[in-house]
Amino acid sequence: MFKGQPKGLMAAALANMGERFGFYTMMAILVLFLQAKFGLDETNAGIIYSVFYALIYILALVGGTIADRTRNYKGTILTGLFVMALGYLMIAIPSPTPVPNKTLFLIISCVGLFTIAFGNGLFKGNLQALVGQMYDNPQYSKLRDSGFQLFYMFINVGAMFAPFVAKYVRGLWLSKNGFEYNPNLPSICHSYLDGTITPEGMNRLGELSAQVDKTGAFAGNTEGFVNAYLDSFVTGFHYAFGVAILTMLISVAIFLLNKKNLPDVKSKKDAAAKGEVTEMDIKEVKQRLYALFAVFAVVIFFWFSFHQNGLTLTFFARDYTQLNLFGYGIAVEDFQSANPIFVVLLTPVVIAVFGWLRAKGMEPSTPKKIAIGMFIAALGFVVMSMGSHGLPLYKDVVAMGSLQDSMKVTPFLLIGTYLILTVAELFISPLGISFVSKVAPPQYQGVMQGGWLGATALGNQLLFIGAIFYQNIPIWMTWGLFVVACIISMGTMLFMLRWLERVAK
Repeated sequence: MFKGQPKGLMAAALANMGERFGFYTMMAILVLFLQAKFGLDETNAGIIYSVFYALIYILALVGGTIADRTRNYKGTILTGLFVMALGYLMIAIPSPTPVPNKTLFLIISCVGLFTIAFGNGLFKGNLQALVGQMYDNPQYSKLRDSGFQLFYMFINVGAMFAPFVAKYVRGLWLSKNGFEYNPNLPSICHSYLDGTITPEGMNRLGELSAQVDKTGAFAGNTEGFVNAYLDSFVTGFHYAFGVAILTMLISVAIFLLNKKNLPDVKSKKDAAAKGEVTEMDIKEVKQRLYALFAVFAVVIFFWFSFHQNGLTLTFFARDYTQLNLFGYGIAVEDFQSANPIFVVLLTPVVIAVFGWLRAKGMEPSTPKKIAIGMFIAALGFVVMSMGSHGLPLYKDVVAMGSLQDSMKVTPFLLIGTYLILTVAELFISPLGISFVSKVAPPQYQGVMQGGWLGATALGNQLLFIGAIFYQNIPIWMTWGLFVVACIISMGTMLFMLRWLERVAK
């Protein structure tokens, strides 16, 4: 599979696995943690979630600028790994739940999240820039797209296991304290504590507490049960964040062991002495930057839709989806493993298809592949919209405490949607990174990779809009918003197609 690819490609992918593990740990449990820890509603949890994911990407501009100016890509990457580990440590240390001072502990958590995002900004775009520099060698230039697809596949190996590990750690701590898992209980417990619980919700709390309290220690003691269950549930999440620290340290070790296989970025003076091009004509630079900025603007709408997997799609898994698959109980976090599993399984298929088309002289250009990916993403949300038709409003679900399983949808609806969205992702994310590495002027490699991630950041900053819609309108209409966003993205890419293809030659 790596035949003909640069030697450092596998090393770069393995070094990135720890970051992906932490990223998908967050994708699986961050919004659930915020709600269970602080009793936040969907909109406020969504705002924190969207700001965090925006910062992860927008700070890549800072990291890219630092690396471009210092020409020390490897040192910046290594620093980023350590800073991320520090951030995970800050939120991994358990604190009491329910929290005695909500404002103070929320600030501490947000500082930890910012630290993770800053470390990610130092790391992510610069590692991608190093991978791109491998393909500046004419020997490998024709393999740029497939190389980035392989890179993307292998970094997702770490992501495959993160949600399962998070679920296991959280479940292990609940079990240690004599409880079973129920995803709806934290919100019901908080509604009890803040006095907003309805009589129907109170009945539901009594029913579920009897099911999950395996020791019977809290029979007839509702307040004691609520406090103990929330503390056990959230402490398990704290320890799950701690696992990400270990994966970061593993990535550090892999990076240091393979550092010599990654390209060294020469200074402009040294490169010029060897006759290598480090800067382009100003007119060509402008054309390339205009093309990149145009693509950045378009993909904002895709990421706004796609990254709902950690927000509204997670809410949907918790509130509307049967947590039973072939007779086995599953958890809300499990659904976040679907995307990286599909990335690993489908990447060889997509590479093979594009390779066959290339051999026939029919391979679409990278911009055209991105446009196709936008259309596929729209289809994924069409499936969600059709499958969600007729479900009750979220506010009605809250009033009931939670839905009975007989009123929920099959988990195959979400799994099928993740399958479709993953295919779309494989047409857009690795190929978009490849496009940036090919088109970006040599002196702006790091900052333009940061620009791609910055566009992702702007899309992520809009994620909370999905949470607002989820709380206030029929669920099937919420998914319709993302259908429209993806179709707009596709249409705009097709409108610019010839110009983008000309610039990329």
